[in-house]
Amino acid sequence: MAKINVMNKEISFYTVNEDDYICITDIAKFKKEDGSDDIIRNWIRNRNTIEFLGIWEQLNNPDFKPVEFDGFRKTAGLNSFTLTPKQWIETTNAIGIISKSGRYGGTYAHKDIAFEFASWISVEFKLYLIKEFQRLKDQERKQLGWDIRRNLAKINYRIHTDAIKENLIPAKLSKDQINYIYASEADILNMALFGTTAAQWRDKNPDKKGNIRDYADVSQLVCLANLENLNALFINEGMPQEARLDRLNKIAIQQMRILADGARHRMLEGKNNE
Repeated sequence: MAKINVMNKEISFYTVNEDDYICITDIAKFKKEDGSDDIIRNWIRNRNTIEFLGIWEQLNNPDFKPVEFDGFRKTAGLNSFTLTPKQWIETTNAIGIISKSGRYGGTYAHKDIAFEFASWISVEFKLYLIKEFQRLKDQERKQLGWDIRRNLAKINYRIHTDAIKENLIPAKLSKDQINYIYASEADILNMALFGTTAAQWRDKNPDKKGNIRDYADVSQLVCLANLENLNALFINEGMPQEARLDRLNKIAIQQMRILADGARHRMLEGKNNE
């Protein structure tokens, strides 16, 4: 649960399946500190609000119940019409609004809906809310970029320091293996680097979950990424499959040998410095 400060009001939000949900209970307190539930009920019973919520759900929720939605839409605007977020959620199977209980209880709404609610509360508050929310998201993206760079640095470090065993260097393929026609481009890469197809690996390893690439060394994965780019280039150049496989296999052998030599060299340097 994260918080942002908007015009001296703390607004909570959290992420569900990569979607951000903002606490509209907190937003409502900007208008009335001790009457947020009443404000939300007045907003959700509004015909324009129901129209907006219904369209949002139809665009984003395949399990939304349109018949029940029509029932609310027809009676909205009548003096006798009342509606709570919980009734809306349970009746229509809505996902845009979430009612939470407990320590961080309150009514939360997807950011699209929360911004609409904020506009109903105060146009000024909505603009500041969007600005502050976007500022936080920009910070998160910068942090994510830093994490990615840090992890790549770790991978490169491992490539140069891990002892790469000789058996990780791909074997040279035979003429029969090169001339064999493979069903998928993925298996071209598997053969070039691992010397086996995905199906052959599964047959030899029935007790293992996943596929051959799940058990690849970090260095092999880096090499595989290079092979994927080169294979795409060779395909665009019209190179036949057997020629591509032969070329990719030679490149894989060369790259893995370079990585192995680099690792040994650094290991020797480390021992000499001890």
